[in-house]
Amino acid sequence: MSSPTSARRLRIGVDVGGTNTDGVVLDPSRSSESDRGIVAWHKAATTANPSAGITNAITTMFASASPKISPEDVASVTIGTTHFVNAVVERDASRLSKVAVIRLSGPFSKHAPPCVDWPEDMRGIVMGYYALVKGGLEVDGELISDIDEDEIVAQCHEVKKRGITSVVVNGVFSPIDTVERQEERAAEIIRREIPGCDVVCSKEVANLGFLERENAAILNASILPFARRTIRSFQKPVRELGINCPVFITQNDGTVLSGEMAAKFPIKTFSSGPTNSMRGAAFLLQGQGKNVQKEDQAMMVVDIGGTTTDVGLLLPNGFPRQQAAYSDLAGVRMNFSCPDIKSIGLGGGSIIRKGAPMSIGPESVGYKLTKDAYIFGGNTLTTTDCAVLLDPSLGIGNTDLVKGQLTEEEGAHFKSIVQQKLEKIVDTMKTSPEDIPVVLVGGGAIISPDRLKGASMVLKPQWSQVANAIGAAIARVSAVVDTIRSTETRTTQQLLDEISKEVMEKTVEAGGSRDSVKVVEVETLPLQYVANMTRFIVRAAGDFDFSRTIVPEVAPELELELEEQDTLPKSGSATAQRDQEPAVDIATYKPDVRNRVWYITETDLGWISSGCYILGTGGGGSPYPHMILLRELMRAGAVVRVVSPADVADDAAVGCGGGAGSPTVSIEKLQGDEMMDAQRELYKICDDRATHMIALEIGGGNGLQGLTLGASANMDLPCVDGDWMGRAYPTKWQTTPVVFNERQPIWSPICIADGNGNVVVMPKASSDRQVERIMRAALSQMGSQVAAAEPPVTGAEMKRWVVDNTISQAWRIGRAVARSRQENRLENVGETTIKECGGSSAGKVLFKGKIVGVERTLRMGHVYGECIVEGTDVGGHDGASEFVGRIKIPFKNENIAAIRIRESDHDEVEDKQALEKQEDVLAIVPDLICVIDAQNGEAIGTPEYRYGLLVIVVGIAASDKWTGSQRGIEIGGPKAFGFGHLEYEPLGQFVKPVSVIDEFDRAQT
Repeated sequence: MSSPTSARRLRIGVDVGGTNTDGVVLDPSRSSESDRGIVAWHKAATTANPSAGITNAITTMFASASPKISPEDVASVTIGTTHFVNAVVERDASRLSKVAVIRLSGPFSKHAPPCVDWPEDMRGIVMGYYALVKGGLEVDGELISDIDEDEIVAQCHEVKKRGITSVVVNGVFSPIDTVERQEERAAEIIRREIPGCDVVCSKEVANLGFLERENAAILNASILPFARRTIRSFQKPVRELGINCPVFITQNDGTVLSGEMAAKFPIKTFSSGPTNSMRGAAFLLQGQGKNVQKEDQAMMVVDIGGTTTDVGLLLPNGFPRQQAAYSDLAGVRMNFSCPDIKSIGLGGGSIIRKGAPMSIGPESVGYKLTKDAYIFGGNTLTTTDCAVLLDPSLGIGNTDLVKGQLTEEEGAHFKSIVQQKLEKIVDTMKTSPEDIPVVLVGGGAIISPDRLKGASMVLKPQWSQVANAIGAAIARVSAVVDTIRSTETRTTQQLLDEISKEVMEKTVEAGGSRDSVKVVEVETLPLQYVANMTRFIVRAAGDFDFSRTIVPEVAPELELELEEQDTLPKSGSATAQRDQEPAVDIATYKPDVRNRVWYITETDLGWISSGCYILGTGGGGSPYPHMILLRELMRAGAVVRVVSPADVADDAAVGCGGGAGSPTVSIEKLQGDEMMDAQRELYKICDDRATHMIALEIGGGNGLQGLTLGASANMDLPCVDGDWMGRAYPTKWQTTPVVFNERQPIWSPICIADGNGNVVVMPKASSDRQVERIMRAALSQMGSQVAAAEPPVTGAEMKRWVVDNTISQAWRIGRAVARSRQENRLENVGETTIKECGGSSAGKVLFKGKIVGVERTLRMGHVYGECIVEGTDVGGHDGASEFVGRIKIPFKNENIAAIRIRESDHDEVEDKQALEKQEDVLAIVPDLICVIDAQNGEAIGTPEYRYGLLVIVVGIAASDKWTGSQRGIEIGGPKAFGFGHLEYEPLGQFVKPVSVIDEFDRAQT
């Protein structure tokens, strides 16, 4: 047990990198002094056995400190490491194990196998085997099916045959499974059948989002054996030095894990190195004695280590900018909170290959720098060698040993390549072309020039070389609960109070001091089309409770293993990540259009998907899982064709199909065969056979369904370049065929299927509103997600009703986003989007700012809410924003309006109705109000709205199919959403989207 803490005041931070081990002893009580409370610091080459390196760092700091440090003075030792993330970035097969995946998914997810969206080389190293078996839950906790023990046992035999000892279990909606415990039960069977294997339950690694959670669990499982050895090598020296205090490992959000938990969940430490460096940089800049960072100005932190350079944006609040809904590591998409970091294979140990052309990295000598580099007597040319050769005053190693290794021309070329690499990664992270301060930290910062294009200044604060160790030393402890609960018998506030107590208790269990733990983040997300169900995400954080932590022991039988095994990467790993293939040249790319038929490529699909989500106006669900499904069909040889509405014969039969349900369900219960099931069942009662397909709505995931159904692997029909909405709407009766009212009802007969063997066919209905009501009632009993098949209309009808060329419009918007990213001009992505939609007369950027408030309620299956955006400069640089004040964006699944908040809105107003009539409406339905993430240019859906996101709000004029008649405005305008007190005023003049087919048809050129 730990001793009383009255004398304990010092915190030790150690960062064990692939090249250097850094340490710092910090006295928090003296942090306001000029030396920032730094009692001692240390930097040395990482040893083959990290245990020896940590021992050396701590003993050296103890010896150098004045006054002398006693082990009894130390309150905590916190260690950060890049070992695990480097194993992934470098594709090091010696540190990554093959993984088997057992999905408890029943009939779902079959078209998107594990690692489906991984880079090919990474998938080849990690993915060993997978199987889909019975299991999984619906969103309300009902069973899709129970697990079958015999089925799991049979799959265990297959796993054993392949010699795989790391297994991931991933069940549909497993994070909310507190009763059936399907993942846990399956894990028990696997451990029994494969003794000694590592089993990772996905629910313990990440939250809702089936593919992303699975990806995180697979990476975690792959790194486990290496992680155990490494963590134990961290714990051992602390015990041997007589330091009787807890040992923590830093995780991605700047807080810590116990050593035991870090050994089970090493993935939670993957981005901790950059986070520690950024937090350390913020801590050091506070002690500069001068204001290097202007108010409300972000700074770029460039952390140059031995193997990689990690770049992130440090916000004015001293914390790194976070990625939005998803994170990306080495091309693998995951769904837990991570700093928005970009990494490249450039560091102090990067290997130089001379020749034409000269190459630098991504391979690195890593921790063997002091052995392999020329300046230390080795025979491998590294970036540190070159930096010392060009500037002997650095005082590193023996300069004489590297003389003659570079000609003057090669030296200039080296400097140019390093500078270009750094400038490119900095520019990639910027959301504006404006110059901003750049802070250099890390031991490899010596290779950086003092000036960088795009940097208003380049700063290197005192102790910057150990910023990562400082960040580790000042870290806190936290916990999060992400769950779905029923509000049928308890209020949202009652549940929130209960969950807050639960997460605070988890934080205390993780080592937090009960008196200091507080809830720091709360999000409530009522689920569409799911009765009385709300998703809660609650995070708490606090200081350590040093008085009660048990110091972990290292098992004696493992000490020999630690001494014998090299836990660090092999230098010059043959599996190191190579430079990626050149990106598509957006300026010269031309889609494949032949004889007025557009053949969709993967590039087209990516841009269309991006554009669909923006046109979804906050709703429609993310197209990502649907894009992955269609991409897999295309990679298997399926052909996807698009034709112009004008080219469809009048007597053609244009079919339609799409999904209905909750976006939360769509990211968890991945599509099976329900789309085709619904079509097959429909045509058993429908005489007209479709000759073409069309999307129900271009907005969101349904924007891709016409393409998917029409693919040659499915119905083998061309898809019409258009849809029935020109956006996304929450109901089927809000479609242009209903607006024209030439047939009543238009959506009958109709068929819906849930993919789990349940099909509902409605041969006739009294109205399209009744179709909607009946379908929604069935939907709630069918897992809150179904596929619907609608009867064909004639080609002539289609041409009167269709919103033309919306696939082309989505493609152009997606291309504009890609171009903005490529040119590092994301602050102008709103303007470029408007340009693709017809220019300033057809739309405008309504607002730029930060989300500062979100409210959500559930009524009649739809999520109603309001998002508050405060004007700010989204570019992250100094300068006044033209967008001041606040706006509110009410939504009903989709965004309804953008309304400027008057100052009087904050005061008590007796006549609310009179105030509402005075509201300053910037845009309102049926015009499109789209919210775009200022950090990456992609759409943000209403379920993803959360505090702190930087956004650009864009307004686009609605199609004249909506605005050309009073009926269209009544069905799709303010009145339909309960805003009858507001009149529709057109945002601009609708401009028909330019057809890709018309522009690029080879027959014309």
